[in-house]
Amino acid sequence: MSASVTPNSAIRTLKMTETSPAVERAQLAAQSLADARGQAVRLGDWLAGLLAEEWGKPAELVGKLGVDLDELVAKIAAGAGTSPIAPDPTTLMAQAREFGMVLRGEPTLTTDFLLLAAVGHDQGYHADLSKIGLDSARMAAALRSDPSAPEPPRVEPEPFSIPDAPPVLDAARIVDVNLNRARESLRVLDDYCRFILDDAFLTGRFKKLRHHLVEASRAIPPHLLLGARDTRQDVGTTLSGSGEYERASAAGVATTNVKRLQEALRSLEEFGKVLSVSFAAAVEAIRYEAYTLEKALERGAGAADKLACARLYVLLTGSQCTAALDWTIAEAADGGASIFQMREKDLSDRELLDRARTMRVWTRRAGALFIVNDRPDIAKLAEADGVHLGQDDLSVSAARRILGPDALIGVSTHNLEQVRTAILDGADYLGLGPTFPSTTKEFAEFPGLEFIRVATAETTLPTFALGGITLANAGEVAAAGAKRIAVGAAIARADDPQAIARGFARLFTI
Repeated sequence: MSASVTPNSAIRTLKMTETSPAVERAQLAAQSLADARGQAVRLGDWLAGLLAEEWGKPAELVGKLGVDLDELVAKIAAGAGTSPIAPDPTTLMAQAREFGMVLRGEPTLTTDFLLLAAVGHDQGYHADLSKIGLDSARMAAALRSDPSAPEPPRVEPEPFSIPDAPPVLDAARIVDVNLNRARESLRVLDDYCRFILDDAFLTGRFKKLRHHLVEASRAIPPHLLLGARDTRQDVGTTLSGSGEYERASAAGVATTNVKRLQEALRSLEEFGKVLSVSFAAAVEAIRYEAYTLEKALERGAGAADKLACARLYVLLTGSQCTAALDWTIAEAADGGASIFQMREKDLSDRELLDRARTMRVWTRRAGALFIVNDRPDIAKLAEADGVHLGQDDLSVSAARRILGPDALIGVSTHNLEQVRTAILDGADYLGLGPTFPSTTKEFAEFPGLEFIRVATAETTLPTFALGGITLANAGEVAAAGAKRIAVGAAIARADDPQAIARGFARLFTI
């Protein structure tokens, strides 16, 4: 379970829109500038982040305006800390998409439209920026694909009046119905994650998604939706499909409501385009997030089944074992170990594959799962049960493409942000640590027992505490909330691996 420790930053990782790498780099740069000052992100941080790449679209747009880029960046940076607080990234990106629709005929989310949105968001700040060459009208003219097209609307929403056209009322009726469906499904999923799974992280994500939907719906006046509502004349209220009132389990309820949520969001997005482009764009982003959360729910349930009885995970390097590898595996398995990982750093690829295939035979004989460290390609060729990845290894999605949907993929994590990211990426289990200094691996930092406490309280995904755990300190690990551990030297260097494994097994219960 090797990985290097990366700083735990306050960078937002929730992507509420489908963004380009350039947009993501700009957002990260803006957050970093704000973090350096210890402040919230300001509009000046966004401008500085967007103009940081000399070859990017914003820099190209500034060149079209005849403004010196270096001088402009220096002036913006000097006043970034006193510029207005930036809106939520979702809001800013929705504004950029709306400009794209007006100026290019499609909801384009690129950095130049994002620059336009940031420049025009605050009228007072826009007046100051105009003095140094960033004027939204001139920028819009430079971005407009059709010079005869009208000026884009101001970012401030225009008063919404109920149209008399029946198609709009029809669309509003469908939007009203599906807003109710989506909110109801989100409440069901919130309750499932909170009261059935006891999963703080997923509960928070579904709650946040519900709040985002409420925010998005404010683009459409409630009186329009209520005016279009006609439940008494809804022909669908008397229709029902087979199995509509049957649910086999609480998990089945959650699965049904995830699908119901996604269907409602798709309908909201399509019919919402008739009423508000910004509303439709926001719903699209929520729909993508719903797909991500569905994966986290389903992977977590599958991993929990496969690892239901797993308490002791043994990491083995042949050269560090006191006795033969096959004997060590057999003895540790008899003592209660149910997963073995091959961790070899000094073998050639050919030797690594030979070792993996041999360990696969031994672990099958012992009735245990077999995991390969770092190398999904070797895991695939050796018919291993999965792979374990560090923070600098291949991504979960890349490993999944090699190993397929049924393989176990674990990820080493050293802080809470990495835990949350791994869950959303689709990891099946997590390594938490290092807890104590290890005799088999060097670490620069030790998150320690406090990390075990907060991580196990955050998620119900299977987690294994690791790093320097011995029978002498394992009681502290169990007291911190760990139900599973991963050990190396404590088993590999033991004269009696079975007795040591049995000792660990007595301390940890699922």
